[in-house]
Amino acid sequence: MHAMRRCPRLETFLNGGNGNLSALSLMPRVRTTLVGPQKNAQHGWHVHPVVHGDVMELMGDRSNQDPAEIKNYCPNVRSLWSGIKHFAYPISVIPFARHQGRGSVFNSVGEKTVLTYANIFEAHADEFPDAVAIACGDVEVTWSQYDEHAARLAAAFEINGLGEHSKVGMFMYNCPEYLITQYAAFKNRVTPVNVNYRYLDDELLYLLDNADCEALVFHSSLGDRIQRIAHRLPKLRLLIEVLDSSSAGVIGAIPWESVLDDHDPATRIVRGVDDLYMLYTGGTTGMPKGVMYPMGSFTEGFLGFYTNSAGLPAITSIEGVTALAKMIHTGSGQPVGMPCCPLMHGTGVWLGALVPHLMAGKVVLLEGQSFDAAEMFRVVEHHGVGTLIIVGDAFARPMVQALKQQSDTGTPFDTSAVKMIMSTGAMFSSDIKAEIFEYMPTTVVMDILGSSEGGMGQTMATKANINTTAKFGAMPNTKVINFETGKEVVAGSGEQGMVGVSGSGVPIGYYKDPEKSDRTFRSFDGVRYSFPGDMAVVEADGTITLLGRGSNCINTAGEKVFPEEVEEAVKTHDVVADCLVFGIPDERFGQRVVGVASVNPGERIPTGEEVIAYTKTKLSSYKVPKQLVFVTTVPRAPNGKADYGTARTLFEEAQGSSQS
Repeated sequence: MHAMRRCPRLETFLNGGNGNLSALSLMPRVRTTLVGPQKNAQHGWHVHPVVHGDVMELMGDRSNQDPAEIKNYCPNVRSLWSGIKHFAYPISVIPFARHQGRGSVFNSVGEKTVLTYANIFEAHADEFPDAVAIACGDVEVTWSQYDEHAARLAAAFEINGLGEHSKVGMFMYNCPEYLITQYAAFKNRVTPVNVNYRYLDDELLYLLDNADCEALVFHSSLGDRIQRIAHRLPKLRLLIEVLDSSSAGVIGAIPWESVLDDHDPATRIVRGVDDLYMLYTGGTTGMPKGVMYPMGSFTEGFLGFYTNSAGLPAITSIEGVTALAKMIHTGSGQPVGMPCCPLMHGTGVWLGALVPHLMAGKVVLLEGQSFDAAEMFRVVEHHGVGTLIIVGDAFARPMVQALKQQSDTGTPFDTSAVKMIMSTGAMFSSDIKAEIFEYMPTTVVMDILGSSEGGMGQTMATKANINTTAKFGAMPNTKVINFETGKEVVAGSGEQGMVGVSGSGVPIGYYKDPEKSDRTFRSFDGVRYSFPGDMAVVEADGTITLLGRGSNCINTAGEKVFPEEVEEAVKTHDVVADCLVFGIPDERFGQRVVGVASVNPGERIPTGEEVIAYTKTKLSSYKVPKQLVFVTTVPRAPNGKADYGTARTLFEEAQGSSQS
């Protein structure tokens, strides 16, 4: 029989008084039962706070009470609001004492572990140790292995002097080691930095230097680039090499396997909501920038995305996340997601990995370094993938082709497990969605309007209801602002504005770039918004139609190409005097990079192919123009500003002449 003990301050807090949660810390660390009920006189409902060992349950006695309403009465109670179905149904569970041992989710008496990815993952490793966390080819990593490997890597970071806000670069193709490195960084309060594996020497040097990377985990097939630039990065103190198809060879690098073998798992530590998360952009409006988020709001934002999409109430505790994950695993089974796009981009790592891992899901990775739709569908069949994450038409078109070709053989792919296709980062055309539904009629498509700087809208499509291309339902905290008038765009007016999103998910800013931060993250009517640069109109029904980026950024297969960077590279050719680069529509990739150029007086005019080949030695292949036309003079305004409209016309005329 447990001893019973009253806690008046706690009861006062729970039932409408001025108490606070510090009462939890007054609880003795013994098995205790807190008696009740206590009546809230103003609202006419009762709460029974009952403590059993290390947890406290709040019991409500009104069967018709709305949990959200009760939450408003006690807004400071962090809990899992699971609803009141009958008398004495648990409304919430609040920890008040520290568990001992590896499975602890409490920091100290009265101090609950904060809601961050590392803390959630550790709880999942304890609750679902044998469930598969990552699958890639023949390799499967269970949740206990995921946690242990990350803890060993975290120990290596700590021994090498990496701690809070230190940076570790991840220069890898999709692989389990990428996600393990990210988790290890989360564990040690280190900031993971995504590095585009397409970057060549100068691009790579810029990003690693700009990010202040002190460690780098990389694939050995990319090691030659590291070897050439490492001596120019004085802050880089730790190189860890993941062996893939090429042999190791970077001087001073430690093999991945040795790092795991030589270090015991790091002890779990206390972490904070202000730990830094950072994702480098693809250079949409200039050179790549590190978008900074506080880890607490970053985690809560994706947890909110998950629960909102599933029509579930908000969850604000580790215990709540674990309880929901257990319910999902027991009911519909473990979530299985597949990022078909690179983990180095936000779409892949956020929607493809961090979202399914919130519920202790399995993340299935493709082995190939480029997208193969037929391979993808074979892996979908093998693992029973429930959610596919893609980047618009560049992935959807090959998927349609693979589905058609396989169907024509008489043995179509089994896609019955795929309940949802999630897409963001590039246009997903309505006609391509329709073709997808012909082969996958029960699948739902979620098309998301978002960027590294925040999510702004989404739309759902089914076989029976296919939405218009580039039309999205706005999030509750999304506005379209006309900065010329300083007012919000009026629905149905046809007026154009810039899409902005507010709320706790707005980033801190860009790393080491306060001026760019001030332009992108600014206030409207006293509220701070993120304005990544997307232009749109608001339709009469309240939906928003995306017009594109205000800048001349080119989006090719989800990769962002900044024209001025390409133009400068082309102009380093000996005979090129000037150049303008832009995107034109492309059936598969959304946009294709092309351009016009002129030569210095008296110089011979080279072929476009010759200059393109030269540019490939300077830039990543996706940035290089696919076509280049030479003109007498590159069009510019008197003030020197580029005239992209005329340049595009000149290119189209040249193409027409060559085809006639």
